[in-house]
Amino acid sequence: MYNPSSHKAAEFIDHEEVLASLAYAEANKDNSALIEQILNKAAERKGLNHREASVLLLCDDPAVEAKIFALAEQIKKDFYGNRIVIFAPLYLSNYCVNGCVYCPYHLKNKHIVRKKLSQENIVREVTALQDMGHKRLALEAGEDPVHNPIEYILDCIKTVYSIKHKNGAIRRVNINIAATTVENYRLLKEAGIGTYILFQETYHKESYEKLHPTGPKHDYAYHTEAMDRAMQGGIDDVGLGVLFGLEGYRYEFAALLMHAEHLEAAFGVGPHTISIPRVKRADDIDPNAFQNGISDETFAKICACIRISVPYTGMIISTREGKKVRERLLHLGISQLSGASRTSVGGYAEKEAEDDNSAQFDVSDQRSLDEVVRWLMELGYIPSFCTACYREGRTGDRFMALCKNNQILNCCHPNALLTLKEYLEDYASPETRAIGEALIERELPKIPKDKVRQIATDRLGLIASGQRDFRF
Repeated sequence: MYNPSSHKAAEFIDHEEVLASLAYAEANKDNSALIEQILNKAAERKGLNHREASVLLLCDDPAVEAKIFALAEQIKKDFYGNRIVIFAPLYLSNYCVNGCVYCPYHLKNKHIVRKKLSQENIVREVTALQDMGHKRLALEAGEDPVHNPIEYILDCIKTVYSIKHKNGAIRRVNINIAATTVENYRLLKEAGIGTYILFQETYHKESYEKLHPTGPKHDYAYHTEAMDRAMQGGIDDVGLGVLFGLEGYRYEFAALLMHAEHLEAAFGVGPHTISIPRVKRADDIDPNAFQNGISDETFAKICACIRISVPYTGMIISTREGKKVRERLLHLGISQLSGASRTSVGGYAEKEAEDDNSAQFDVSDQRSLDEVVRWLMELGYIPSFCTACYREGRTGDRFMALCKNNQILNCCHPNALLTLKEYLEDYASPETRAIGEALIERELPKIPKDKVRQIATDRLGLIASGQRDFRF
């Protein structure tokens, strides 16, 4: 049931504090002594607050920017190593009752094709995703209480988990659906989801209400407080994000960090992930109509500043961005990315016809999963399909405690190699497999504990003989 708006959001996203932080940053962007102090604090790997981070974001000294970029890359390596988690989105339905002006799913768009996957459709789509090698999905759906009720979402989750095809299985389902109630979040937790993801779009309340003129999403507070309700419902991993380009990026940056600070203070654990999408072209949507677009250079700096401000949080870049941008951001803090994505409802089992468009946005990186995996390895990264932390209970504050103590790599590094080995055996092209086998040989000696390294070596051999799904 829909809940009325509250005033809690205004407390942790305080508009006046955001403006004061931007003024503070403007006044101190050339304060070399303060900037050096902030950089030294960031180098301690314990994060920055929103005011400190805003100063760095506004500082345009090339030498300072170089330090920010180098620090961001090193912090990512310190906490997450050189592994990159891979996932794919699966759009369940584009029926939506909201009026969001930046999204082609808005209710007044009468020429986009409206679709909703049946459970039989989901079986075909997930089987196609499994045939690519995917193990982790993010389910997406528009907000429509008639077409997309919580019961439908729960049925979809159950169906996804039930599908076993050859050596394929989706081991973790993350969810990106509209803000809902504590009880519904509890149901999602019981259904076995991993992370609940919800983009704020914009934290600027006046802009938010103009960009969401109709529908339940118009309620700024109800939407902004969704992560509080999700955590109250037992979901301990949540994913934040703003849609850069809707409002001034400096405002969004400060407010995003304030939201992360609030979750840490209120629940003892901050966001599990932060996504950084930009407005992109789609049916009925022209990104040039929005006046707050940001350059690739600014985008890169935002990424780096988020990484050093919330060093323990996973960062996600999607196929909204092309290969060049994604490659640069991999060096500045990104730890997860999507591959071979379709943003239409369906589209994996059978490519959608051009005149049957149901996509939410145009995909810029259209490479196959095999191409993405090979590209990552050529860059020196380990493509990881691991989902073991969810199944072993390493979520929420337990995951963050291990991450902050630099212990999570003891689990994640060997698990990444094991899941990469699975991919190479079952799905990779000969060229990709050769590159991957060489990478695994180089990475095995880096596993920190001799006993763990020996177990990993033994299990890699078992995978080649047909056994699957080992985990540390």
